[in-house]
Amino acid sequence: MHTLRVTTHADELDTALIHRFLSEQSTWARGIPLATLQRAMEHSLCFGGFLGASQVAFARVISDYATFANLVDVFVLPEHRGHGHSKVLMQHVVAHPRLQGLRRFTLATGDAHGLYAGFGFTAPLKPQSLMERYFPSIYADGPAAC
Repeated sequence: MHTLRVTTHADELDTALIHRFLSEQSTWARGIPLATLQRAMEHSLCFGGFLGASQVAFARVISDYATFANLVDVFVLPEHRGHGHSKVLMQHVVAHPRLQGLRRFTLATGDAHGLYAGFGFTAPLKPQSLMERYFPSIYADGPAAC
């Protein structure tokens, strides 16, 4: 088994692969326009997971690098799941020097609670204090739908 190599160097990331997965296979960003993804990546700390020269995993963190971070767009390509790659990717995310000392680090997941619990993530202490504006079909309906 090959060890996953994780990098945050933007020039190494396979944007076409990331876009293809998010826009066609993810449940949370289906239909995301390439330009929107590119803008999101430019303003985030992105992690790419590689086996050899091929990217097989991705995670993106939105942060002010002082008080808050939000983990989004985490995936391992389906054919590479079950080999511990998500754990290696998460080890790199939580250990990244720019993400230390944060007061709050959040994420949303529908099915990977066990993975994230292993890295200290829990249900919100006060869920009644959390609010959001959420437009799940924005990529299909367009920004005017907001």
